Amino acid sequence: MSAAAAGAGAPPGAKAPTGAEVRVWDPFVRIGHWTLASAVAIAWLAHEGPVVLHESAGYLALAVVALRLVWGFVGPARARFSDFVRGPAATLAYARAVLACREPRVLGHNPLGAWMILALLATVAVTGVSGWLLDTDAFFGSEPVETVHALAANLLLGLIPLHVLGVILASRRHGENLVLAMLTGRKRAG
Repeated sequence: MSAAAAGAGAPPGAKAPTGAEVRVWDPFVRIGHWTLASAVAIAWLAHEGPVVLHESAGYLALAVVALRLVWGFVGPARARFSDFVRGPAATLAYARAVLACREPRVLGHNPLGAWMILALLATVAVTGVSGWLLDTDAFFGSEPVETVHALAANLLLGLIPLHVLGVILASRRHGENLVLAMLTGRKRAG
């Protein structure tokens, strides 16, 4: 049995042999991540193009967020928010460690990454719901709702590069390819 196979079925807290890979993110989390990224990109690229494409991508993004929220409570251990979202004190301590270049490697999402996930999900939700409201009789053409939609979309465009920079930083600091890990679901155990 290979070292990778030995760690494959281990429970989340179990120690795996050095050099082994373990499953970190399940297919739902990974497919949801890339579907959401694609839907947001399409919605942004089509915001002045075909309305049906912009709206369809927005509705898809909103559906992925809703499903991810449910999965964050009922999914496998590493998909649950309780597994990776930490309180302000732990998150600030982790941020200080990052600034000092001494942050520990985390097998799943680190505390800063966890809050980025929540910020991205919330911002996509606000963007999607406000976009949907603009398509209803009650709020069609509503300037306040259009403002919320535009502000949320612009905030999202600011958060995305921060997310990508965080992934690059963590990948370099810990000698692992987090993009590949989000494709395969596997990371080095030790």
